[in-house]
Amino acid sequence: MDSILTVSEIETQFDSEWILISDPETDESLEVKGGIVLWHSPDRDEVYQKAIELHPKCFAVLYTGTLPEDAAIIL
Repeated sequence: MDSILTVSEIETQFDSEWILISDPETDESLEVKGGIVLWHSPDRDEVYQKAIELHPKCFAVLYTGTLPEDAAIIL
């Protein structure tokens, strides 16, 4: 994919998947608003491996599903 998608478009196309986004567009609080989807998969490790392989200069990783209640998020 070469076109810039909004987060809403990404969530619609890739339900419950991990998304590798190149050149993410962010707001003033650095929340991702859109970008170019480089890779997507339900397997988080596969997406991180692809990020290592592609080595994009600027990227973000999003998850479009619902995280389990016992999941921890580290920023």
